Amino acid sequence: MIYFDNSATTKVHPEVLNTFVTVNEKFWANPASIHTFGHQTNELLQSAREQIASILKTSSDKVYFTSGGTESNNLAIFGLALKYKHRGKHVLISEIEHPSIIETAKKLIDQGFEVEWIPVDTEGIILLESVKKLLRDDTVVVSVMHVNNETGAIQPIEELSKIVREQSRALLHMDAVQSFGKMPVDFKQLEVDAITISSHKIHGLKGSGLLALKKFIEIEPILYGGGQESGIRSGTTSVPLAVSTAKAMRLALEDLDEKIVNLQRLSDDLLDYLQSFPNIKVVSPAKKAPHIISFSVRKIKGEVLINALQQQGIIVSTSSACSSRQTKTSHVLKAMHISDDYIKGVLRISFSTINTRQEIEQFKKVFKRVMNVIKGD
Repeated sequence: MIYFDNSATTKVHPEVLNTFVTVNEKFWANPASIHTFGHQTNELLQSAREQIASILKTSSDKVYFTSGGTESNNLAIFGLALKYKHRGKHVLISEIEHPSIIETAKKLIDQGFEVEWIPVDTEGIILLESVKKLLRDDTVVVSVMHVNNETGAIQPIEELSKIVREQSRALLHMDAVQSFGKMPVDFKQLEVDAITISSHKIHGLKGSGLLALKKFIEIEPILYGGGQESGIRSGTTSVPLAVSTAKAMRLALEDLDEKIVNLQRLSDDLLDYLQSFPNIKVVSPAKKAPHIISFSVRKIKGEVLINALQQQGIIVSTSSACSSRQTKTSHVLKAMHISDDYIKGVLRISFSTINTRQEIEQFKKVFKRVMNVIKGD
């Protein structure tokens, strides 16, 4: 099997899995317990928190472990908006955000907030001029993802941050689920206020992630209980998952420049091949992350191609895994104004660092055979 659906999830790294098992075997105490065993477990938890804070260039008390990207995004949007509502109740969200952002923002409307949507161009890049027009004195939160999960489009976060800082007091949240481990991500470089990361996108374990805040930024909790995670995320913290997430993040950054170059080579090779077909439209923009390619075959449904490729041992997906089982058209593709001839047939190929050039060559051979049988107009 050739697995090209790494934006949906990645294979767990053996070292991460070993860390998870070891911590479960040796440090199973509740880190909130006051006995010595609990204290030792808590020390391990705090060590993981400090490692992540060092990577992201923030304070360790601003790293909150969660169940993953969705919870982190919910916490960011709800928590920041509620904490700083004295500044205003106007929120800006890009049209191409993950559903965990979009649906959360819609719920803010029920609580008296006004939500407006930042449009994108035909390449799926936010329109900075629109941001300038939409920002107001009472804008409290702006949320724009770093890399789009469907197309790989890289958003101009640094330019966006400058605009937000100059024109408002709004806090800027960045969903980095698809960018961490594929490009540099930290508070110093990107000048955002909150960052979401999910472990299973970087060869970590499912059910684990985090929300990190810039120093001095505060947030309201959305879960209440025993006051764990500094009162921001109640519920017994899973030390094995937290430590495994820190391990996955450290591994993701090892030889990062080399990994990026190798991913880019795979991407460039496959893009050149796909563009040789007259009935294929590449949906991903030129400015994209190195691990995602989104394309469509004219007047062919994506599910047909996925099934045909799967029969030949190749796993790809349609757009986002979170919405691929639904029949409705992707909100991202709609925002990009993809034509009717192509919008139903978009496929996403996503690589990880364990994919090889040999797999690309095998894909080419299989895809050519499939295209000879399934002919788009």
